[in-house]
Amino acid sequence: MKTLHFDCFAGISGDMSLGALVDLGVDPDELRDELNKLNIGGWKLDFTRDERNGISGTHAMVILQDAHDHEHDHHHGHDHGHAHNSWKEIRSLIERSAVREGAKNKALDIFTRIAEAESQVHGIPVNDIGFHEVGALDSIIDIVGVAICLDILKPDRITSSIIELGGGTVKCAHGILPVPAPAVVILLKGLPVSAGGFDKEMTTPTGAAILASCVDEFITGPVSYKVIKTGIGIGGRKMDKPNMLRASWREAVAASAEKPKPWKAEELLLMETNIDDMTGEALGFLMEKLFEAGALDVTFASCVMKKSRPGTLVSVLCGLEDPDPLRDALFRYSTTIGFRETRINRLSLGREEKILEGEFGKAREKIVYLGEEKRSSKIEFEDRARIAREKNISLDNAERLIRSGEDN
Repeated sequence: MKTLHFDCFAGISGDMSLGALVDLGVDPDELRDELNKLNIGGWKLDFTRDERNGISGTHAMVILQDAHDHEHDHHHGHDHGHAHNSWKEIRSLIERSAVREGAKNKALDIFTRIAEAESQVHGIPVNDIGFHEVGALDSIIDIVGVAICLDILKPDRITSSIIELGGGTVKCAHGILPVPAPAVVILLKGLPVSAGGFDKEMTTPTGAAILASCVDEFITGPVSYKVIKTGIGIGGRKMDKPNMLRASWREAVAASAEKPKPWKAEELLLMETNIDDMTGEALGFLMEKLFEAGALDVTFASCVMKKSRPGTLVSVLCGLEDPDPLRDALFRYSTTIGFRETRINRLSLGREEKILEGEFGKAREKIVYLGEEKRSSKIEFEDRARIAREKNISLDNAERLIRSGEDN
């Protein structure tokens, strides 16, 4: 399974996403050709090699061209100072374009999430939303570009790390606000985030919407995988910490074929009670009833109870599936008014039963194994005793007869 993973240790933005996906292997010319199908002018998309804190990657820049052919590049941040665009205009632009269908649908989903978040922030119906930062031409190129990259790469699954939000304040069209911006909070609702790792906004609304729309699973704990290829998207800021987004192809590591243990491990229930007012006959009857109720093992051990009275420790071992018949038997057939229950782990060797046949008739043999190694075997007592009585021989001779098939 092809898994695309975003490592958002320094947050995520549209331009860093584009840079990381191109660095991972998307052909820039194929991306530009597909973006040209939007049929809008006034932009160029450049990719350059850059580095942050000694780590090299790809820096994506959307360069906007005004009527006088002046250029200015787009950097990670909110307020680009471009014309506002309505959700209706952006939706129409994408829908009527010849952009490949998968990318078109993904871009529309990303923009829809932003529109719904902005609608909630401002209390305006979704269709009436007029985009500010994310409506600018450069952000349209970012979002549709990322959607195209994902459609080209066609991952089977997309995962992400915990998302770093940053800290401090951010300048938006509506003024200076604390990080995270209101739309980011809504877009990332329910998703794992961290804050304070940087003193600037690190996850933009565009980056948040990309993750919310595309990620299948957020990885928050230890995981085993093999890295196939890595791409680095360089951010526009130079900081003490690396301003970048890492994207990688991952392959799940199959659980190692661990050598099976030569014993069986299972969790069982141990019931115990101390009894000082039952006869030996009554205890024998109790043991019989406990086995009838499904006990795996029943043992009696002598103990000293309060007031130095001798007593019997009754221990019952059973499975976890249905212990109630055992509980009922303890209360019904013993004098206890309460008992202890403990979950325990039991390790046991493998066992096999064979039927031996000869002039003695049939006898059952129990064989014990440590893995594949035969450790011991024993003829059932009842069968040895029956043959000993019939032949008027000892138990030992009865076992030798059974094993040899000859009358001693």
